[in-house]
Amino acid sequence: MARRIDVTGAGGVRLAAWEFGDPPKTDRAHDPARSPALSSSGGTDLPGVLLLHGLMGRASHWAPTARWLSARHRAVALDQRGHGRSDKPPQAAYTRDAYVEDAEAALEQLGLGPAVLIGHAMGALTGWQLAAKRPDLVRGLIICDMRASALGTASQHTWTEWFRAWPVPFATLADVRKWFGEDDPWVERPNRARGEFYAEVMAESPDGWRPVFEPAQMLRSRETWVYDAHWEELAQVRCPTLVVRGLDGELGRAEAQEMVRVLPNGQYAEVADAGHLVHYDQPEAWRTAIEPFLNTLADA
Repeated sequence: MARRIDVTGAGGVRLAAWEFGDPPKTDRAHDPARSPALSSSGGTDLPGVLLLHGLMGRASHWAPTARWLSARHRAVALDQRGHGRSDKPPQAAYTRDAYVEDAEAALEQLGLGPAVLIGHAMGALTGWQLAAKRPDLVRGLIICDMRASALGTASQHTWTEWFRAWPVPFATLADVRKWFGEDDPWVERPNRARGEFYAEVMAESPDGWRPVFEPAQMLRSRETWVYDAHWEELAQVRCPTLVVRGLDGELGRAEAQEMVRVLPNGQYAEVADAGHLVHYDQPEAWRTAIEPFLNTLADA
């Protein structure tokens, strides 16, 4: 199960955080072996993990990962601003600083730090920028399929045109799954997991199914990182860091290995038969790739 905990992010934006696993028990005498002690923040003294989705994602995309993590960690996934059930104020900041400050606020308000940050794509960039800014809050980092290089103007134009190509509203969720899993021009071969991923970010409206986010806000968020490289911040991350890529993902092997080289304490893992949505596409292989790294953190 997941319980919602509201967090106040940068500029007062309300964020929805989701804690996975059984609620903490207050009566340790009931079963002291299975009921971890409560911390002053109201959580448990299990080590914290904060999971950060990518652009257009939502906390629920982390559910399979968070559920197995919750056996040994306090696992919390954050709906970032503009996403999921968090607020989407039209005039709010959708900047790198705002996203980083939101994650920082979640760690502090939930009493998770020093935590392991696990981020996918945009969430991974937020993770390493926060680790560079606040090393006291981050004891480990997993970067999933995010590039450190600048993507450039052409990339942002491509995304703008892609959003315009979406045949919204979709009549049914089956239509959502089919378009994103088969008919989308970006799909090289049928991908059921991709269709399910996008179905999870749709909500029913009077005229059909539409995304829970505003595409314009997604483009505003994206333009704050695509024009710049992020190698300098990566080099400032001192905690142990695992860089994970899908074999068919957006992060190439050469760049991933260069990221590991730049990181002061970097490691590398690769997931076969996975694209950009590594954790969602191949959840068991993803677990196999990251669990040994998490075990070394636990033993440290």
